[in-house]
Amino acid sequence: MKFVTYRDAGVARLAVLEGDQAIDLARAQPQIDADPLRALESGADLLAAARAALASDAKRLPLAGLQLAAPVPRPNKIVCLGLNYFDHAKEGGRDKPEYPWFFYRGSSSLIAHGEAGILPKVSERFDYEAELAVVIGKRARHLSQADALSCVFGYSCFNDMSVRDYQKKTPQWTIGKNFDGTGGFGPVLVTADELPAGAAGLRIQSRLNGQVMQDADTTDMIWGVAETIALLTECMTLEPGDVIAMGTPAGVGQARTPPVWMKAGDTVEIEIEGVGLLSNPIRAEG
Repeated sequence: MKFVTYRDAGVARLAVLEGDQAIDLARAQPQIDADPLRALESGADLLAAARAALASDAKRLPLAGLQLAAPVPRPNKIVCLGLNYFDHAKEGGRDKPEYPWFFYRGSSSLIAHGEAGILPKVSERFDYEAELAVVIGKRARHLSQADALSCVFGYSCFNDMSVRDYQKKTPQWTIGKNFDGTGGFGPVLVTADELPAGAAGLRIQSRLNGQVMQDADTTDMIWGVAETIALLTECMTLEPGDVIAMGTPAGVGQARTPPVWMKAGDTVEIEIEGVGLLSNPIRAEG
């Protein structure tokens, strides 16, 4: 099953996809909250509701005519992993970390498919990072690896755009990862049952102006989805709508000779096999 979130009169609404058309889930199934985060938090059976909507004569909306939002526009938590691919750790001059390099992103940094990534006034070192996003579907604490995937609702594409000089100003990466307009997320949310367990074995790419910059497989992650969730739930409660961005493979702009930075007028694409294609133009901050 594939879901999108779109904006209607500025309000985020959850819809289920049927080819190149969408059905507003709450309008077809009124027991479901229109807001994607509240719908997930409610514990409602969204898959059953989506199947019922697809089987009904509910109005179909052309996907091309919708203003998409991030699949979960304002998650309570966005937990990101650094150095989670062997080749990316190596290109950064580091060995495999002994424990994941977790950091946080704020929801105010998120942008949807088609929205512009913002090249900030204060830096030219604006980099791309293709990542798999995990969306949590139910409350989870102290999960083992064996049962960790039970809390996953689905997967999406993420571009962890990074302002590298600010990222390196402190040992903590937070400041370089939270500029406005730097967290590409979407366009679709694919339910976990549509993909291999833990979304393993999927090709992941980034392309800058059509040129392939990163090309890897999600099997190459140091910590897979299940192990990452098990480690996180040792420490915190994961809640419905929380997002985990699973790190990026080799090929980022800062590791190239000479470095490749995104510029105003560029287009960056993230594509993950079976998940979708996230595209964002780049524009200078006004």
